[in-house]
Amino acid sequence: MVTMRQVPPRSEDQHISGLSPEQMATLQEIERRVLWLSTLIVHYANNVRENPDKPTKVGGHQASSASVVSVLTALYFHFLRAGDRVSIKPHASPAYHACQYLLGNLDKSYLTTLREFGGLQSYPSRTKDPDPVDFSTGSVGLGAVAPVFASLAADYAKIKFGEVTSNRFISLIGDAELDEGNIWETVAEDAVNDLGNVIWIVDLNRQSLDRVIPGIKAAHLKALFAGAGWNVHEAKYGTWLESVMAGEHGDALRARIDDMSNEEYQALIRIEDGAELRRRLADVADRERRNAILASVKDIPDDQIQTLTANLGGHDLPKLIQVLNKADAERDAPSVIFAYTVKGWGLPIAGDPLNHSQLLTGEQMEQLRSLFDIAEDEQWDALPAESPAGRHAAETAALLHQDPSGFTLDDATVPTTIDARHPARTSTQEAFGRTLLRLGEIPDIGERIVTISPDVATSTHLAGWINKAGVFSREREQDYEDGAKRMLRWQPSPEGQHIELGISEMNLFMALSQFGVAGDLAGQPLIPIGTVYDPFVCRGLDALIYGLYIDARFIFAGTPAGVSLSPEGGAHQSTVTPSLGIELPNLNFYEPAFAPEVDWIMLEAVRQVADRDHGRSSYLRLSTKPIDQNLMKAAVERIGEDTLRSQVLAGGYRLIDRTVDTPDLPAHDVVHIASGGIMVPEAVEAARRLQAEGVAVNVINVTSAQRLYATLTAARASLLKDAWADPAYGHLATLFPANERRAPIVTVQDGASHSLAFLGSIWGSPVVPLGVDEFGQSGARQEVYRKVGIDADQIVNAGLLALELVDR
Repeated sequence: MVTMRQVPPRSEDQHISGLSPEQMATLQEIERRVLWLSTLIVHYANNVRENPDKPTKVGGHQASSASVVSVLTALYFHFLRAGDRVSIKPHASPAYHACQYLLGNLDKSYLTTLREFGGLQSYPSRTKDPDPVDFSTGSVGLGAVAPVFASLAADYAKIKFGEVTSNRFISLIGDAELDEGNIWETVAEDAVNDLGNVIWIVDLNRQSLDRVIPGIKAAHLKALFAGAGWNVHEAKYGTWLESVMAGEHGDALRARIDDMSNEEYQALIRIEDGAELRRRLADVADRERRNAILASVKDIPDDQIQTLTANLGGHDLPKLIQVLNKADAERDAPSVIFAYTVKGWGLPIAGDPLNHSQLLTGEQMEQLRSLFDIAEDEQWDALPAESPAGRHAAETAALLHQDPSGFTLDDATVPTTIDARHPARTSTQEAFGRTLLRLGEIPDIGERIVTISPDVATSTHLAGWINKAGVFSREREQDYEDGAKRMLRWQPSPEGQHIELGISEMNLFMALSQFGVAGDLAGQPLIPIGTVYDPFVCRGLDALIYGLYIDARFIFAGTPAGVSLSPEGGAHQSTVTPSLGIELPNLNFYEPAFAPEVDWIMLEAVRQVADRDHGRSSYLRLSTKPIDQNLMKAAVERIGEDTLRSQVLAGGYRLIDRTVDTPDLPAHDVVHIASGGIMVPEAVEAARRLQAEGVAVNVINVTSAQRLYATLTAARASLLKDAWADPAYGHLATLFPANERRAPIVTVQDGASHSLAFLGSIWGSPVVPLGVDEFGQSGARQEVYRKVGIDADQIVNAGLLALELVDR
C-alpha cells in the first residue's frame, strides 16, 4: 500500500513557521483527519449509499481532495482570519466540507450526502451548500478569478463608504485551471494589478484529467504571472528535503529532482522499496554526479527515503505557512503561490497518472483507517473536544467567526418614475444614457451605482454619466489636459463611479457578479450596471451564467443589438441574445422600444438589485435605431401612464388596439402582430397597411418576452399540479382577450425568429414567426431588414398568410 507519509515535526522548522513541534503536531493531526474524512465522504457516496442510477457512479474526487489537504489545513486552521474570503477549487469540495465540519460549521448528518439531492453539492456552492461558501466553483477558471473582482469591489466600497467586512481574498486553484483563457484575461487586467490583498494558491500536482503535465510548463506559468506584475512565490520542496539539499552534495540532489520529468518523479515516489528508490534516484549517466546524489542521502534510512523524496512544499505545513506569510507581507500587487503537490497524497493512489477519478476500494479504506488509528465506530467523528487538535479547531472557529453585519439597501426607496426628458425621436441606447443620469440623483441609491464597461463606455452611451460621476481610481491621476475643451471628462479619481476594464467580456461579467454580491462579501451593497456590445454577450456567456448561478444582482445593457446595427455587418449583428434573455435563470430580460419604457425598466432593475431577498439581475437589449416617440402617445392616453408602466414591466402592451383604432372592421379577420422592441415602427406600418385592406390588427409591443414566458410556464405548472385549477394567465389574458385568443399571430424580432413563437402555444393560435435566422451583412437598415425578412412588406405578407392558416 503506497502512502505519502507526513514528515514528523522538527524543532529546526520552528523559525520557519513560528510554531513549536507540539503545535505542528496538532496541525498534522488535523491534516490527517481532513484527509480521512474527505476520502470517506466520497467513498460512502459511491460504495455504501444506495445508488438508484447504477451503473452510473456518483463520482467525487478523492485524489484531487488529497492533493490540497495540507493547503486547506494551513489555511483554515492557521492562516485565515475573520473576513477572509476563500475560493476552493471544484474537485476539493469533500476536503473543504471536512474542514467546515471540524470547525463546527457543518452538521455531521451532511457528511454522507455528497452529491445527494438536498445534500452536499458536487462542487462548492454559495447558494446550495449547507455550510458557508464564499465563492461557487465548478466551471473551472471562473471561481478562481472571482475573488480578484470581489477584492476590487471591496476596495471600491471601502474607499466610498469607509468600512467593509471583508479582509483578504484567496483562491485555491487547480493547476489545470490555468489552461483557461479567462484566467489570463484577469491576470492581464490593469484594474486589478495593485490589489495587494489577493493571494492565489496553485495546486501544482501536475496532473490533469488525462495526463501528467510537462514540467517546463510551470516555469512558463510563473513567468507569465511575473510579467503581469504579480508577486510570484513557490512552495516547491518541504523543509526536510530543502535541508538535505542545503547539505553536503545537496546541490546534486536538487539538480536531479529539478531536472526530472514529472512522469519520472511521479513513478519514483511510488516505489516502496527504499533501496530500489535510492538506486533509481541516482540513476544518471555521469558517475561523479551519481556518487554525489548517493552521498547526499547516505544518512537517510531506506524506510524514510520515500518520505524524503516526496517531501514537496505543498504538503509541508512549515513551508506552506512560511510562504503564505511572505505572500501576505507583499501588498503592492496580487500574489500567486505555486504549491507543489502530489495528486492523491496520503492515499494508495498517490501519483498514479490515472487517479483523477479513481476510488479507493473497501479494503484500501480499511487499511487507511487502520493506518490513521481510527476506530470503526468513530470514523465519522470530529476531533475529540479535549484533545489539542480539538481545542485548536474550536479556538480557530471562534477566531474566524463573523457576525452578519453591514449596510442594507431599502428597495422601497426606489421611486416608480424619474424626470428623464427625452426628445421626440431617440434610440433606446440614447435613452439609457439619459436615464442613468437621473438614477444617479436618487437619494441613497445614486451613490451606490457603479458602472462598468469593457472599453466601450462612450460607444454604449455612458459619456454623460462619466462626465457627471467620473472615472474611479484609487488615487487621483494627473490631468494633462486641464482646462482644455473636450466632450468627455476622463479624470480618474477616488470620487469616480465608473470602472473601465480592458476589452474582455469575461472580466466584465465576473466584475458585475462580484460587485453584485458585495453586500454579502464586503457588507456594502452596490448597484453594478454594465454595458457591452450585444453580440459579445455570447463571448462573456460563461461568466454571465456564473453570476446568475451565484444569485448575484446586477444590471447590464447589451447595445447596440441586432441587424439594426446595419453598417457594422454580420460580425456585430446579434441574433441569439433574445433567446438567452428568455432562457437564463435568475434574469429579467427587457427589450424596450421607447424612452419612457427604458426609464421604468431601469427603475425596476435597480429595485431588483436592492431587494436581496427576492431580487433578480436584469438585461436590457438596446439599439441605436432612432424611433418616433409619438408612436407611443396613443397607448399612453388609452391605457394611462401608471397602468402602462405596470404592463411594460409585466412584458408588453397593446400599442394598437383594434377595438379602438378600427372598431368597425370584422372581428373574424383579426391578426396580432407581436413585435420585439425596436421593430415596433415596422409593425405599426404593416398594421396600417393591413387595416387599409380590411384586416383588424392589434400590435403588441413585447417589452419582455421573458416575463411573458415566465407567466405562461407558471400557468402551465399550476395545471400540472391540479388539472382542474383555474390557471392564472395574468397579463397574458390582458394582451389576448378571450374573444381574440384563437386569432393568428405574426411575431417579428430583430433576432432569432423562434424567440417569440411561443406566444402561439398559449391558446393554440397559428403563428408566422419572422426574425433573423441568418448572418447579416453591411448595408442600409431597410436593405438589411428586407434581406432577412423583417421589413414592413414581409410583415404584411405574414399577416395575410396568418389569416389563411386559420381558414385552412
